[in-house]
Parts: sequence; C-alpha cells; structure tokens
Amino acid sequence: MKGETVPVETTADAYLEILARRGVKYFFANAGTDFAPILESFAKRQTEGREWPRPILCPHETTAVGMAYGYYMTTGEPQVVMVHVNVGTANASGQIINASRSRIPMLFSAGRTPITEEGVRGGRNVHIHWAQESFDQAGMIREYVKWDYELRNSSQLETVVDRALGLAMADPPGPVYLTLPRELLAEPQTALSLRRGQARFGRVSSQPHRDQVEQAAELLAGSERPLIITSDAGEDPSAVSLLVDLAETGAIPVIECWGHYMNFPTDHELHLGFEPDGLLQEADVILVLESDVPWMPNLCKPSDSARVIQMGRDPYYSDTAIRGYPMDVILAGDPAAGLRSLTKSLAEKLNGKGGAVEERRERCRRIHEEQRAEWAKTAERVSGDKPIDERWLSACVNEVMDEDTIVVNEYDLVPESVKLTRPGSFFAVPNAGALGWALGASLGVKLARPEKTVIAAVGDGSYIFNVPTAAHFVARAADLPILTIVFNNHRWNAVKKAATALNPDGWATGGEGVPLSELRPSPAFDKMLEAHDGYGERVDEPAEVLPAIQRALRVVREEGRQALLNVICAPP
Repeated sequence: MKGETVPVETTADAYLEILARRGVKYFFANAGTDFAPILESFAKRQTEGREWPRPILCPHETTAVGMAYGYYMTTGEPQVVMVHVNVGTANASGQIINASRSRIPMLFSAGRTPITEEGVRGGRNVHIHWAQESFDQAGMIREYVKWDYELRNSSQLETVVDRALGLAMADPPGPVYLTLPRELLAEPQTALSLRRGQARFGRVSSQPHRDQVEQAAELLAGSERPLIITSDAGEDPSAVSLLVDLAETGAIPVIECWGHYMNFPTDHELHLGFEPDGLLQEADVILVLESDVPWMPNLCKPSDSARVIQMGRDPYYSDTAIRGYPMDVILAGDPAAGLRSLTKSLAEKLNGKGGAVEERRERCRRIHEEQRAEWAKTAERVSGDKPIDERWLSACVNEVMDEDTIVVNEYDLVPESVKLTRPGSFFAVPNAGALGWALGASLGVKLARPEKTVIAAVGDGSYIFNVPTAAHFVARAADLPILTIVFNNHRWNAVKKAATALNPDGWATGGEGVPLSELRPSPAFDKMLEAHDGYGERVDEPAEVLPAIQRALRVVREEGRQALLNVICAPP
C-alpha cells in the first residue's frame, strides 16, 4: 500500500494521525497530567478542522471503557480508550475484565508517568509524578489483555498501533494495552512517514475444518433429540439468520443460556426458552454454540451417553482457568461460516428423514406455545403486585419496544417477558461479573446509533456501581439521551440468594436478614437526573409502570433529554 509523509509537531500528533487513518472515530478518555501532549494535539486538530478521532470526556474510567464496549457491540469497529497512568488503569480494570471475557476488542491505553526528573521536555513537574510511577504498570491487567506494550521510540509508532489494532481484532478478539510515556509523546517531530497510508482493521477469522463439520452433521442427522444451546451467537448479527436456518433444517430446538445478545428470535417456534433443564437431560446430541457456560453441572447436566459438539471462535475458552464440559466434536472458527457449512451438510444427510424431522418440529411448536402461554399468564397474575414484580415491569418494557429500540440489560430485565426478534436489539451484562457496565455501554450504543431509542435496565446495586454521576454527565455533555430503568429491590439480591442457597436452614435464612445484602435506606435515584437537566420519576404503583415508561420515553425522544425511572420492585 502506498505510504505518504504527513507534517507533525510531536509524537502525540503522529499518534492521533495514525489512529484517524486506521478508522478510529472516538477517543474515550479520563485525562490526567500525562495527557498534556495529547491535549495539545487534539486542540491543533480541532483548529484545523480534523474531525476524527473525536475526544469524548468521561469523568470516570468505568464509563469510558463501557462506551468503547457498547460502540463496538453495535458497529463491529474497535475504538480507543485512554486513562491516567496506573490509577486510571486500576479504576478501569473491572470493565477491562468484562471486555476480556466477552471478547470485546479495544485499544486500551494509558499514559506513563514521566520517568525523568530534569532536563527533558515533558519530564516530572508535579509532585504526584514520583509516587505514580509503577515497576510494572501493565502487570495489574496483563491477564486480561491479549497484548501489552510500552511505546519506546517514535520510529516504531505505526508498527505499534497496527500491531495493537490487529491483535485486538484477531480471533478471539479482546482488549490490548498500550502505555505511552509523556516524554515520548511530547518529543518534537517534523514529519510522520507512513508506510501503509490509509488502512482499516477487520475481524481475522478462520473456518471450522471440513471433516469436523461433516462429523457434526452426521451426529445431528442421526439424533432423535438434538438440542442447540447458545449464549453469544448474536455477537455477529449475520449469524442469527444462519442459526435459524440450521435449526429449521433439522427442527432442532434452541435454548439461550445466559444470553448476552439477541441470538435467536424468541417468537420462533424452535425457541424453547432460557433454561436447559429437561431438554438438556433428554438430549442425545447437543450443539454448544458460543457459550462458555451452557449448563451448570452442579444443577443439571446431560446424560452420560449424550454427544456434545462445541462450536465457536475459541471453543476451548482458553482464557478460562478451568472448564470441563465434554467435547466430542470441536468446530473452531467463525460461527457464521461454520453454521453455513453445517446447515448445508445436515440438509444433505437428512434426505429421506423428513417424517422424523416434522414430528420433532411439531413437538417443539407445542412446547413453545405452552411456554409463552405460561409466561404471559404469570406476567398478568403479578400485574397488580406491590412492590412491583420484575416480570410485570419487564412486560411493560416489552410493550414500548419497537423497531428502533435497543435494550441494554444489567441483570434485572426478565427475558421471558420480552420479545426479541431483531439482531443487535439486545445486549446483556458480561459473565465476568464486574458491575457498572450498562450505563457506559448504553451511551456507546447511543453514540453509534443516535437514531435509536436506548433503554438501560439496571438493578439498584448495579446502578451505584455504574458511577452514575459520570454516566449522566456524558449523556448530557455528548447529547446522548437514554432511558435508564432502575429495578430497585433495595438489596444485593445475588448476595442474598447465594447465602440462602448455600445454607437453606441457616441463621441468615431464618433470622432477621442476610448481612451485607440490604441496600437501605434506598437513595432517591430519580433525583439524580435533576443535576443533569434530565427527567426522573419514582414509580411505586404497578398500574403506573407503563404510563411512566411512556412519559419518560417522550422526554428522551421528543425533548432529547435523558430520563430515569426508579421503580420500586419486589425481590425475585
């Protein structure tokens, strides 16, 4: 590719120029003293009318990483996050763990506290520069990034940036970490000589081996009770229709276990819910598609005679310390390509077996209809409960969802109550368990799709973890109005459930409550929006849930302001 020479004044100038030419649109940042050269370069670019990359100020690192996460989920384009030296890295680490375990690529970067005490431009000039130096700054997150490096000289800048973006996007994708010493960023330059000119980084994927595809198809074709379990097939929206094709070809039921995306249309007759019990235990062949936890062996597991096909970009989940699920056939590679090949092979092998397939399809249709009828009956039964039942609140959210709605769920939205049919319309909290993900992710989604209505569903505890002051600041400053619905049950319900499940007859279960789990007195979360020119409302009455959501959405859609509903719920 033909290169060119671009005039620059500093290494920081060169860095931003390379990012722009690699297609990076946003630079999410919480700045510190290490940013001084970067800030000068951004000011220069703005004066010269250069639009990209555009800096987005995030007053906390949780929000910054969350926005990069959400933007990638929606667009497939990795962005840049920059934080303040070791302390910013520490603040961001929880969300980096989430991004790592969910395979979200981003160029996560941090300044490096100046190392020179005198005589060098950009050297130490503030008292914190001594205490902020680390022996190994990357060490605190090395386990959760695919690659880490410190920029050592300006001549390697293009190589370093390209390697960072390339490794972030290579399968399985994930965050990388680059540290940028202040002295080096401030170093004077006259020109940037680019070898590659313009470039873009896309996914680098392999395809499952043909022999293994044939073996998997043979198992599925010979199965009487096949089953598909998935959590993340919808990470690639194009894979959703391909999964539907496979399921329809063999009349194979699909279960979403702890799904993080819209993986399969929930109104399809082959969608049989969100719990593997029952179907899992009777299945003779199970296709596990992009699911790190397809079932929990302590609670339920397939029969010993069942054959298991593991399919995904990294079906071993090599970044997981221990994972002992059976693997009779392994289909490693791009799920979309694998599904396409598997469907073609299965169709050929099912020739002459139409009767058995149609019988299975009819059985699935019956189970599907029975499930939906029961879920609707349950939502109606609890529609008058006070405190408000989360299933009723979720059903009301479902009522307002349309073709232009995207839901971001941090735990509390009940999937049985929501109809999801469009790829890219639903995202759920990562399995890694670092709370504080949804608001930043929702802002990133809104930034990527400003024409969409974005609803963030969070619990009261997770809302606190989201550093809401920072998130609501960004929503106002960057003109990103979203609706936040707080499912406020006044407790860490996961903490309480863990204690009572382990000791069902214990002191906590039969006493006055589980210590360290009650979030009382509950803050007036709805009042938070007053400080950010938004709309807040507390909802206590079940009959007011749907009208309150409609009022809040009018504020978001018509007035362009963010809104929050503090809905007082009963614990599930």
